[in-house]
Amino acid sequence: MTAAEEPPGRNFSRREDPAARAGAVVEAVVAALEVGGEVRVTETEEEIRVSVEEEDDAALLIGKHGATIDALQHLAARAAFQGVDRGRKRVVIDAGGYRERRQGALERAADQAVEEALSFGRSVELDPMNSFERRIVHNHLKDRTDVDTHSEGDEPERRLVVSPLHSAG
Repeated sequence: MTAAEEPPGRNFSRREDPAARAGAVVEAVVAALEVGGEVRVTETEEEIRVSVEEEDDAALLIGKHGATIDALQHLAARAAFQGVDRGRKRVVIDAGGYRERRQGALERAADQAVEEALSFGRSVELDPMNSFERRIVHNHLKDRTDVDTHSEGDEPERRLVVSPLHSAG
């Protein structure tokens, strides 16, 4: 059996293209979990995005609080750039539109934290988040001139803190 005839996900190291490697990891997991849906790989200057277009079985790939999809994203990124010293990009794995929904929820939580920080004149800690999610919140609030954001704590309990730049009142 040649590499071209092998099932998805076999011989990751033979694939030179990091996007193909990331896609192969996701294809292997989708096949192992017997999740329906098509795996699509897109690539930009900044990121490799692997999406599983499946609504019904997406929960199997997402897991509780996104733990499964975050782990899959970590593994796909490791496989994509194994042995590659330059040209690394962010790898994003999505299933059933989860990342977009999660981004919206994070932005709403950030806006609520800003409102609370400004109303009460004190810092507000958000729930623990991974680095990918903290970056979303930092970027969402970066242009605000009335609050500052920073991260505190150690993984996996690292939290984003929203602090008012001026006292309330």
